[in-house]
Amino acid sequence: MSTAGISLAREGMYSKLIDDDGVYDDLNRRPDVEFGAHPVSPVRVLPRPSGPVPYRLATMCLATLCAVLFFSIIAVTAHYKNKLQGGGEATSEVQKQTQGANVSALTASISKLEQEKNQLQKEKDELLAKLATKTYTKAPEVIQPTTKAPFVCPVDWHFFNSSCYFISRTSRDWPESQSFCQSKGAHLAIIHTAEEQTFLWSLLPRGHWNAFWFGISDEHTEDTWKWVDGTPLVGGFWEDGEPNNHINEDCGYIVKTQVMERVAIRSWYDAPCTMYWPFICEKEMVAGASTAMPH
Repeated sequence: MSTAGISLAREGMYSKLIDDDGVYDDLNRRPDVEFGAHPVSPVRVLPRPSGPVPYRLATMCLATLCAVLFFSIIAVTAHYKNKLQGGGEATSEVQKQTQGANVSALTASISKLEQEKNQLQKEKDELLAKLATKTYTKAPEVIQPTTKAPFVCPVDWHFFNSSCYFISRTSRDWPESQSFCQSKGAHLAIIHTAEEQTFLWSLLPRGHWNAFWFGISDEHTEDTWKWVDGTPLVGGFWEDGEPNNHINEDCGYIVKTQVMERVAIRSWYDAPCTMYWPFICEKEMVAGASTAMPH
């Protein structure tokens, strides 16, 4: 082989080594290398692909990826924000519904308690009335007392516990009613016990507003109620809220209406003494007393 052929073969070998190992710089310069006994001329190395194209492509890919991630984060954040807001509104609505249900339940409970209270009050009144009526038996028009000197009440008068009672059918004001009773040797009724009150109540007819004077007033001293015999009132059987002296009301009367819930032991009212009502007279009977009454 000629010397020129060997040189070309060596140059190809060195060029391949330079391309494979990438040891040399971009100036394509290398010191002379001896190969055997022959000097080697400088080798011209082909340039490696270089320039900004690969880096620009990578940069664009990275920027695109970042943009995608950025918009993905925004979308996810917006989604969860809307979800949280929607959940808050739903929670608020559920709370409102729950509060409304609680208010309705509380109102129903209060109403039920009121009904139970009214029912218990009614049962209490009925028991008190039954207790009061057990202590006496309504007497007939003519009663024979257990004393040695028997007596009877006049016609239209009713006997109870040593007294005769008259229920008028005409109306007078309170002073005139007292005068009428006195003309019969009696007075407007004085009522001390629940038994006596219940007995008189049983004699009264029911009506829209059936009212009857009896013997109590506070015309001398306001709120100091006294009987016609001058003794002070102790207790009494006033309706709730009575007496109230609404319009200078100084005289007492009993009411019996068509309302079945109204009871004897809560039936007293006060009214102006000038009003016209029927009335109840009472005459105490004692052994040996005359049963005749003036007409």
